[in-house]
Amino acid sequence: MDKNVILDPIHGYIEFDKMKSSLFDTPQMQRLRRIKQLGFSNLVYPGANHTRFEHSMGAMHLASLFLKIQRENETAISAVSDYDALDEIVVASLLHDIGHGPFSHATEKLIEQYTRKSHDDVRHILAESEVGDVLNEFGFTPSRIAKHISGDTPVSQILSSEIDVDKMDYLARDMHYTGVTSGSVDYIRLLNHLEYFESKLVLDAGAIRAAEGLLVSRYWMNVSVYYHHVSRIAETMCSRACAYLLENQIVRPQEFARLDDIGLMSIMRNEEGFAGEIAARLDDRNLYKRALYTGYEAVGSGIFEQRKNVGRIEKEIAEDAHVEPEYVIIDIPSKPEMAEMKALVMDKGMKKLTDASLFVKDLEHVQIENWKMGVFTPKEHLEAVSKAAYDFFEIETKPKTKQIALTDLLENDSQ
Repeated sequence: MDKNVILDPIHGYIEFDKMKSSLFDTPQMQRLRRIKQLGFSNLVYPGANHTRFEHSMGAMHLASLFLKIQRENETAISAVSDYDALDEIVVASLLHDIGHGPFSHATEKLIEQYTRKSHDDVRHILAESEVGDVLNEFGFTPSRIAKHISGDTPVSQILSSEIDVDKMDYLARDMHYTGVTSGSVDYIRLLNHLEYFESKLVLDAGAIRAAEGLLVSRYWMNVSVYYHHVSRIAETMCSRACAYLLENQIVRPQEFARLDDIGLMSIMRNEEGFAGEIAARLDDRNLYKRALYTGYEAVGSGIFEQRKNVGRIEKEIAEDAHVEPEYVIIDIPSKPEMAEMKALVMDKGMKKLTDASLFVKDLEHVQIENWKMGVFTPKEHLEAVSKAAYDFFEIETKPKTKQIALTDLLENDSQ
C-alpha cells in the first residue's frame, strides 16, 4: 500500500496507509480533534491544548514500532499465539480513545453512570458507525478490535497494561505541551525490551533504568499537572454542571457521551441556571476557591470510604454554612498509585518492578505524601464553607503541609 506521512512534534514523521487514512477521516476520529487531552489543564499550562486525536496517532505509531520489533525477533514473536492480533493491535491503538466524552476525564464517571459503558467499551461505536464500515472494508473484524481496546486479549497488553504505548505517548506528549521537563520517556528503549513471555508482557533487565525514567515522569506529571488544584477545581465544576444537565434531562445520556468540548460548552452557555453560571465561570477563569485543601495525614485512611458519600457530605456542609448545595464541591481523589510499578521484569527470574528497583520501591511510598483532597466554593462563601468543612472532617487547624519532592527522596537514599 502507498504510504503517507504526518509530521508529529513528539515522534517526527508518522507513516500511515490508505486504511488508516480512511479511519482518520471518519466522524468518530475527527471528533477527537475537538476533545482536549488534558481537559482544563490549559487554565494552568496555556500550551496544554493538544487533543485526543494527536495522542491516538502517537499511540498507533508506537504500536507499529513494537510490531516491527516483534517481527524482527523470532524468539519473541513465537510467544504470541494469535499472530494476526499484532496487526489488529495497531488499529486498536489508533481507535482506543473514540469512546471518550467531552473534556476527557472530567465527564468519564458521569458517562459510565448514565450509559453503563466505560470509555474503553466501544463495541457499539465500532458496530454502528463509519469506523466499522472501514474496518470491514479492509478485512478487520470490529468485534475483535473492540476486545483489544477493552483489554480482553493477551496481545492487548501493549495497549493497556502497566507499561504500554498509551502511557508512553501521553506522558511524552503531556510533558511537551505543558513544559514539564522532569523525567523522561525513553519509549524506544522500552519497546525494544518489552516482549511476550507465556502470554505476559514483560520487561527485560536492560530496560529497568528506562522504566524508572517513565515512573519519574509519571510522578512529576501527577504532582504538577494531573492533580494540580486548579485543574481539579475546574474539572469538578464542569462535572457538577454536566450532572445538572443530565439530571434535568436537558441532554440525553447517549447524546451527551458523543459531544465534544465545543458542543458541551455551547449547551452549558445556553442554560440560564446552574450550568450556565458554571460555563461563564469557566470561560472567565472565575473558579471556585479552596475552602479546605489538605493531605492524607490530616484525614486518615477513612477518607477513601467517603468517596461514595460525596453528594451527602456536600449537602451537609452547605446546610451548615447556609449556602446553596451547588456552591459546595468536594474532590476526594482515589488512593494514589502508579500501575507502572506493578510491571513484570525478567531479572534473574520474574519479579515486579518494585522488587527489581529500590528507587521505584521508595517512590511508591512518596505518592501518598502528595495526595490532597479539596472542598471548593465561590469566593463570597469561602469563610463559612471553610469553617463547616473543617468541622465536618474534624480538622482542628489548617495543617502545615509539605510537598515531598524527588530531591528529598534522593537525599534520604544517599544517607
